[in-house]
Amino acid sequence: MSRLFARIARFVVALYANASRTVRVALVIYLVHLFAFAGASSGRLRTHSGDTHFSYLASMWLHGRLDLGRAPPNQNDWAEVEYLTLKDGRTVAGAYIRSQPNVFRTIQGKRETILPDAIASRFKKYYVSFPPFPAVLFLPLVALGGLEVNDVVFNVLLAPLGPMLLFLFLARLRAQGRTQRSETDDLWLSVMFGLGTVYFYSSVIGQVWYTAHIVSTVLAGLFLLAAVDAKRPILAGLCLGALALTRPQMGFFGIFYLTELWRVANGDRGKILRGLILVGVPVAAFAAVGAWFNWVRFHSFTEFGHTYLNVRWTDRIQRYGLFNYAFLSRNLASAFTTTPKLLGHAPWIQFPWHGISMLITTPALAYLLWPQIRDSDRTLYRALWATAAPIALLSFLYQNDGWVQFGFRFSIDYLLLLMTLLAVGNRPLTRTFRVLIVVGIGVNLFGALTFGRAWQLYYDGFFPIGLNEL
Repeated sequence: MSRLFARIARFVVALYANASRTVRVALVIYLVHLFAFAGASSGRLRTHSGDTHFSYLASMWLHGRLDLGRAPPNQNDWAEVEYLTLKDGRTVAGAYIRSQPNVFRTIQGKRETILPDAIASRFKKYYVSFPPFPAVLFLPLVALGGLEVNDVVFNVLLAPLGPMLLFLFLARLRAQGRTQRSETDDLWLSVMFGLGTVYFYSSVIGQVWYTAHIVSTVLAGLFLLAAVDAKRPILAGLCLGALALTRPQMGFFGIFYLTELWRVANGDRGKILRGLILVGVPVAAFAAVGAWFNWVRFHSFTEFGHTYLNVRWTDRIQRYGLFNYAFLSRNLASAFTTTPKLLGHAPWIQFPWHGISMLITTPALAYLLWPQIRDSDRTLYRALWATAAPIALLSFLYQNDGWVQFGFRFSIDYLLLLMTLLAVGNRPLTRTFRVLIVVGIGVNLFGALTFGRAWQLYYDGFFPIGLNEL
């Protein structure tokens, strides 16, 4: 493993010697985060995690399958579809409704009562329920290394691109005069994202959920660079399509491209139409592939498989769906108000599996509430909020708050936008601001080192009750 990182370092040094100052700084950002993530991951780098769904999906494709073909290696978020051959000669596929005994919901959406004595035979198929694009990246790796591909190393190598791309994006906006930040400010904000948010702990443990976050962050960073001035619409469309097949709610990043296109076109309908076509064709291609993939598995263009999860939350998914107002209060609490539990004995403090507030993991985000926006920056400021708001809203309405986690990991979907809003907000990075960034780095370093390792510091609960368990 050390040889691999040494080769990467030599490659980056060679690039550094021939690059512009901005690119040089970006490469340093990559290396700093690479060593930080690798150091925090430490022993995890020796083997893959226990939840390598994307490796399994890539393996299925390589073997010409859509389902796993056997029972899954664990019970963590696999879609489970039951196939019943009835005594009347019919075959139906779907799942039983947990709250309604003997009621079976078919993949066509119909419900019917099927008693046990009406079944001649039955079997189950298991599918990867996560949007599939990250598995495309695993295809060559699985083709070479099989299911032993190390997803931890994959994440550690890929994740530093997130803060690096954020720095390049902020540098682009700075060069255009659309922010008043200095290069030093952009550095602080990039490091704040990489090490001072839940992105830190999410980058060091592998696992399918976090791999999706890392891949989507890199895609989002590339998209933002391509979308500035709507200058590279084809690349923006490719990234946007891939985003929708990684974290579907992040398809709303397209709003940023539309606002940039409208701005630079200045009312020229021809430019607007051309920009829409160039970005729309690759998005439509990705959407068509994703819709077909879902249809052949679940007879639905939009169903990736989460409706068929056989997990702790299955009953509420069947009752309320994947998104519902009923989940809003719990998710808002997880995002903004959950705190650690203080104990009167060792280990003295515990963190809820539902995660702690973003205001604890990243206290400097509070500065979003007091921007100092120039009139010339208001269009960009509004565009960023218009992009972030629907993504955040969907995470607040989702049936799961990210459990099990150190902090509210769904915020990763829009953290790049929040960092940019801090840049555009123009509030000076005072000593207090920077102290809060450092505090966030300390909190998230703790999470990166302890989450998944020191389980005595975590508990399966939600709200603590003051200083309890004395």
